[in-house]
Amino acid sequence: MKNIRGFNEEEIKQIKQNSFLELKGIKGSKELELFRKKYLSEKSSFIPLIIIWLSSLERREDKIRFGKFVNEWRKILLDSIKLFNFEKEKGQDFSSKQVNLNLPGKKLNIAYPHPVRKITNEIYDFFVSQGYQIYEGPEIDSELYNFDKLNMPKDHPARGFQDTFYLKNMSSLLLRTHSSNCQARVMEENKNHEIKVVSAGKTYRRDDDDATHSHQYTNLEVITIGKNVNFMHLKGTLESFFKWIFNENVRVRFRPSFFPFTEPSFEVDCSCMICNGAGEDCSVCKKTGWIEILGAGLIHPNVLKDSGYDTKKFTGFALGMGVERILMIKYGISDIRDFYQNDLRFLRQTKWI
Repeated sequence: MKNIRGFNEEEIKQIKQNSFLELKGIKGSKELELFRKKYLSEKSSFIPLIIIWLSSLERREDKIRFGKFVNEWRKILLDSIKLFNFEKEKGQDFSSKQVNLNLPGKKLNIAYPHPVRKITNEIYDFFVSQGYQIYEGPEIDSELYNFDKLNMPKDHPARGFQDTFYLKNMSSLLLRTHSSNCQARVMEENKNHEIKVVSAGKTYRRDDDDATHSHQYTNLEVITIGKNVNFMHLKGTLESFFKWIFNENVRVRFRPSFFPFTEPSFEVDCSCMICNGAGEDCSVCKKTGWIEILGAGLIHPNVLKDSGYDTKKFTGFALGMGVERILMIKYGISDIRDFYQNDLRFLRQTKWI
């Protein structure tokens, strides 16, 4: 190759190697500025002169090869100068910053979803697969949506201070006592339309905390509204859900009950997974063979009417469950407080990770 303006291939490689050695030894801003002038900034510095030399090469292949070589070299020097200035702004010593590649790496803690969030997502998966939509409502709501639109009269015991957390100086606002406030809202937003909605979230009630009770728990609500929706739709939905969340052999039992927002209303039990419904010497089901799971029923006509539905055309069902209760039954947890005490030994158990 021709020697043009004092450069040849070997000389350029040597200049590049020298630039890296000089860069490594820079200890201050003055030395960095001299380095920049020597290799980058001035017309008489090395890289601009080499670029001029490249334009004089006769073979196109040489121009491409050396052009790539010089551009990569130039980029490394510019990035190094930027890094030096960045470290200087942070008050760090650039020359002493070294990386020991032989040091062991830091162990990263792997995060897992909380058991309550995990089982909630699993329940969502089932209902979404059945055509339901997820709806989330506010945890702070008004009496209108928490009580009035759910057929709870002014003198209903649940509206008293003994059961409900009201916001100070804002008597009309409260911490929701159930996720049924979502039911009232979604019905109001979809008047006289068929809907299938599942919603979950924290709910709050004045209660003494013990192994089976908590002032805060996660409530999950399911509602279906359409034409000719009846008890058999509710029964079929629950049987399918229990078989999916527990096992194929589980049986379902309905007991008459009362809820202001459903008529008729039911307490729903499933056969005990520990004794398979036998009930003999089983402390979980207290020898009955059955475990109470949730409340359900057909939506009360007054609730439909208050949300703008034509009760001559539309009917529906609703069911509500405590998510923690599903967890406790499914995995044999005896104390609901374990879910909120942030004990990593409990939260990292492999049965729900």
